[in-house]
Amino acid sequence: MYTFTFERPTSVADAQRAAQAGNVKVLAGGQTLLASMKLRLANPEQLVDLGGIPELAGIRREGNNIVIGAMTRHADVAASADVKSAIPALAELVGTIGDRQVRAMGTIGGSVANNDPAADYPAAVLGLNATVQTTQRKIAADDFFQGLFTTALNEGELVTAVSFPIPKRAAYQKFRQPASRFALVGVLVAQTDSGVRVAVTGGGSGVFRHQGLEQALGKSFTQASAAAVKIDAGALSGDLHGSAEYRANLISVLTQRAVAQMGG
Repeated sequence: MYTFTFERPTSVADAQRAAQAGNVKVLAGGQTLLASMKLRLANPEQLVDLGGIPELAGIRREGNNIVIGAMTRHADVAASADVKSAIPALAELVGTIGDRQVRAMGTIGGSVANNDPAADYPAAVLGLNATVQTTQRKIAADDFFQGLFTTALNEGELVTAVSFPIPKRAAYQKFRQPASRFALVGVLVAQTDSGVRVAVTGGGSGVFRHQGLEQALGKSFTQASAAAVKIDAGALSGDLHGSAEYRANLISVLTQRAVAQMGG
């Protein structure tokens, strides 16, 4: 292990000040960061642990929104009665993340800030049209995710919470990569006040909305309507786990399954 300093602030203000000082990495759940440090892919001079800030954790309902603090663990979201009753698809999605150990340590803030191209939470944030709240502003989901491990966050800007509007109904279907349990492809379909949203994770360089599926399902919310949409494999990624064509087929199949789950 190489030398670094470790700081555990007790307030958001202190955490933001520490996060803006030089070669710093912010530690949320640590499920990606610590592994990266072990492999020398990350070499921070200082770690700023957010685990000592009570106000960053917790789940609450604000009007027609479920607000989840950035340091809330996956296991707590999956088990939350408020989430299960208001957005059951979100609780189900979070319950598929990794394994029990990952869910006991991983956090929503760490997941969305990391923006792994095969992570589950970004599909929920984008598909449910959530708002990411930070130490500086509020960022709409459509503006937040910007590609492979890239977000709209500025240097030193910290996620404090994510606010999910309660949809009319939603469903998440995921085809797991057997070893990692990341999504080889995951699809979240939501019927919201502004229309149908379809978010895909695991298919490309980052989470994205599929406009063709959204338009088709907006006209006719049926499995047949989803099945009729041609999924272009040219924009998708391929690797040893599955070709781009295979992922294209998965997007179609999982969307149809989500629609069926929602009664369409």
